[in-house]
Amino acid sequence: MFVKPFHEHPLQSQSFLITGGAGFIGSNIVEYLLKYGASKVRVLDNLSNGFKRNVAPWLSNPAYEFMEGDITDPATCARACQGIDYVTHQAALGSVPRSIEFPLHTHAANATGFLNMLVAARDAGVKRFIYASSSSVYGDLQASPKVEAQLGRPLSPYAVSKLTNELYAGVFSLNYGMKIIGLRYFNVFGPRQDPHGPYAAAIPLFMDALLNNKTAYINGNGEQTRDFTFVENAVEANIRAFFTSHPDAFNRIYNVAVSESVSINGLFSILKELTGSNQMPVYREDRKGDVKNSLADISLAGKMLGYNPQVKVKEGLGITLSWFKESMPSKENV
Repeated sequence: MFVKPFHEHPLQSQSFLITGGAGFIGSNIVEYLLKYGASKVRVLDNLSNGFKRNVAPWLSNPAYEFMEGDITDPATCARACQGIDYVTHQAALGSVPRSIEFPLHTHAANATGFLNMLVAARDAGVKRFIYASSSSVYGDLQASPKVEAQLGRPLSPYAVSKLTNELYAGVFSLNYGMKIIGLRYFNVFGPRQDPHGPYAAAIPLFMDALLNNKTAYINGNGEQTRDFTFVENAVEANIRAFFTSHPDAFNRIYNVAVSESVSINGLFSILKELTGSNQMPVYREDRKGDVKNSLADISLAGKMLGYNPQVKVKEGLGITLSWFKESMPSKENV
């Protein structure tokens, strides 16, 4: 991945902190920064959702530094931000169902942990603070496509935690003059996304099922739609947010997607075609807290950040499938 750079500024004199950098999206951002010569790439991760295998390729790279620690500890956040120019905050407890089952855990990691990182970044004088929000904040909003200024009612503790992030980011930018940018991810998928565990996302679960002749489950009737976003596009958004020169780009939130609507049934059909499988899915009850339809308007990110996602859904699924075949460890070896 990352055949072409998303930045024009040289990275050789810049230092970066990626919280959650041993996780799915975070490790892909790390890969990009090291590939293009960043002077320091520090990862803070407690390895609750991340994996040592995701950081193993860079352990011998002198520009790479790994800190095992938790964002719920303010002192750890403070140490992680020392000497850092740019922060991208990816650490979080994902999954709507997990948040419904364990709301206190979700709040501690996603709300309190986020506030700890904002304070640490402020005190360390970082140049820019980029953070991961979520399309879940649109909640029950029926309008489509989703535009940043119009929200509905959150449908899960996870959505509330991400909306809380956006509110805190706004007041920190207002009161402390911090340059902060939020990125509302829409159903990101790609290499290093784990299919194992009770809260795995649909795409890695489908791939695992189709490749290994397991049962594939679809929640509801499968006609709910999503704006599936290949991880390289999410990396692009982070890099462009780091270096945007637009004077009005800060203290804003941007949709990060491809503006392409695909139903869950349609997604499964594409994956059947790519894998050559004839397997049929098993349908079950709707999942609590799920948004029915999700499609993004990405024009604001294009205008303010120069975001221009190149990898569409089917191409991204092909790349991801190849990675799953070649690199995904079995559940026993996780």
